[in-house]
Amino acid sequence: MTMAPDVLSLMRTSDWSGVRVVVAGFGVSGFAAADNLLFLGAQVTALDESTSEEKAEKAGLLETLGATIRLEPGATAVLPDDTDLVITSPGWRPDAPLLAQAVERGVPVWGEVELAWRLRDPERPAPWLAVTGTNGKTTTVQMLQSILTAAGLRAAAVGNVGLPIVEAVMDPEPYDVLAVELSSFQLHYTHSMSAESAVVLNVAEDHLDWYDDEPGGPTGMQAYAADKARIYERVQRACVHNLADPATEAMVREADVVEGARAVGFTLGMPAPGDLGVVEDLLVDRAFIEERATSAAELCTLADLASPAPHFVANALAAAALARAHGVSQQAVRDGLRAFRPDGHRIAHVAEADGVTWIDDSKATNPHAAQSSLSAFEHVVWVAGGLAKGARFDDLVVAARERLRGVVLLGRDRHVVADALSRHAPDVPVIDVGADETGDPMERVVDAAAGLARSGDTVLLAPGCASMDMFTSYGARGDAFAAAVHRRIARTD
Repeated sequence: MTMAPDVLSLMRTSDWSGVRVVVAGFGVSGFAAADNLLFLGAQVTALDESTSEEKAEKAGLLETLGATIRLEPGATAVLPDDTDLVITSPGWRPDAPLLAQAVERGVPVWGEVELAWRLRDPERPAPWLAVTGTNGKTTTVQMLQSILTAAGLRAAAVGNVGLPIVEAVMDPEPYDVLAVELSSFQLHYTHSMSAESAVVLNVAEDHLDWYDDEPGGPTGMQAYAADKARIYERVQRACVHNLADPATEAMVREADVVEGARAVGFTLGMPAPGDLGVVEDLLVDRAFIEERATSAAELCTLADLASPAPHFVANALAAAALARAHGVSQQAVRDGLRAFRPDGHRIAHVAEADGVTWIDDSKATNPHAAQSSLSAFEHVVWVAGGLAKGARFDDLVVAARERLRGVVLLGRDRHVVADALSRHAPDVPVIDVGADETGDPMERVVDAAAGLARSGDTVLLAPGCASMDMFTSYGARGDAFAAAVHRRIARTD
């Protein structure tokens, strides 16, 4: 086929008329991409295997503007002829038939993030402060937005959270700076982004059902980490990394950055010059001050944060590092972190009764997140299980076994957790409540956990697994847990 002229160099000010774009997937990011491409004059075809009332309504809107929309089973099986460019939704695997056909024909495949980078306003291209990692991305990006807002900047949390990034860059009133959350899926399809500063918070097993081992090539875990590392490519000011996770530092060393970009570490311990860390009860900066060789700048106290949990403090340090790299004051960092409150289901206090504290961390959907959550409490009855997504739990159990009063298991892949417990913590009591659909599973979970807990213990819902085997979302799972806790307390009062 003949490619439309200069497709690979298309930017916001380019002539998009006549460019035939296929948008693969018609979710939030797909609709935003299709809508704005129509505005620029492209010929847009959007394809999705499913529909809903909301999708149908949005499809009708874009069809009146000239788009072709197909929402039905089989709609994505064949790439339309004469396609010049494919914009894919982030969840699509590279071996999806439509994307494989694009690669075979030499048609460029971009994600929404790549499109958004190219559509920035050339007169006021808001810098991007980019965040990725296995866990903590959303909290860190929201902390960062709070800090930037406290500094008087027009900022937004975008990307994998909040506003679709294409909508943000196309806003008629340009932002001063964007806090950009990026998943490994989004980074996989990103080719030219040059963030002002970026951080990889951590790297642990997750989404290995998306990343397959390649015979004679990289393992799924290596491919996953390689996509995370793409965030550091072409960074302009600071590559922020986690000193407790050597993989992130290795990524920085390998990155091809803009000349002058710095490596900045963060740690829960005493920071060396050039890093951020914790001194007694203070979060401090020894990276963005002139006298960093001999002193540190106070950013805030642990009491200023919504939680003293170690991973929450680490997220705050990462957000502070990106903000400081952008030139934000110490006071704005403090004020932004003081004002920030995490979304629900992230170490959320549910109740306390008879000396037992009940905590909902349903957002802990992989072993690394669950391990971070468990490390915040001394004696824990752990509620775990769900969809393991190919992950293993051996390292978590070894790290947490001394804290475990007992474990309550539910969900489809609960045996994966049970097997790790039998290998590494055989003396820890385990109650399996199953995954059947009869009755209320959380009633059984809460009753079982209450039977294991003693005064002074924490019952912690940190499943280490996704929720969709039994619940519509991690939020629904957390809500069910909290409701069952409150019902039990009401019964026993």
